[in-house]
Amino acid sequence: MGMRSMLRWVRKNMDRKKTRVFFTSMSPTHAKGIDWGGEPGENCYNQTTMIEDPNYWGSDSRKSIMKVIGEVFSKSKYPITFLNITQLSNYRKDAHTSIYKKQWNPLTPEQLANPISYADCTHWCLPGLQDTWNELLFAKLFYP
Repeated sequence: MGMRSMLRWVRKNMDRKKTRVFFTSMSPTHAKGIDWGGEPGENCYNQTTMIEDPNYWGSDSRKSIMKVIGEVFSKSKYPITFLNITQLSNYRKDAHTSIYKKQWNPLTPEQLANPISYADCTHWCLPGLQDTWNELLFAKLFYP
């Protein structure tokens, strides 16, 4: 329903001769180590290797949603370029900021003793994975 609403807005408000529309899928997190064969309670903290299993798909990303997005966009009269960053980003459990980020509130002694408890497994290190996303966008912009 949300995708159709967006397509309706694009159709009514965009000039296809002057404008291109890109849709980027969601960025995954790596909050559940059990997803990639890690221990229960493990997350992105201290991860130093990427996931190499080509069939890996994290539990916070749904293949069914990717399929729906592809189907809705394929029926659109206005061309939409879909940048699927979810799948390629799923492999990079090692690329999160983890504990190396600004802490807006002082950490408690309990948190300091257990870095997994405050590791940021949502945001990404720079330079890094976002540069790959930018390269994908660049390629689609100049080599459609």
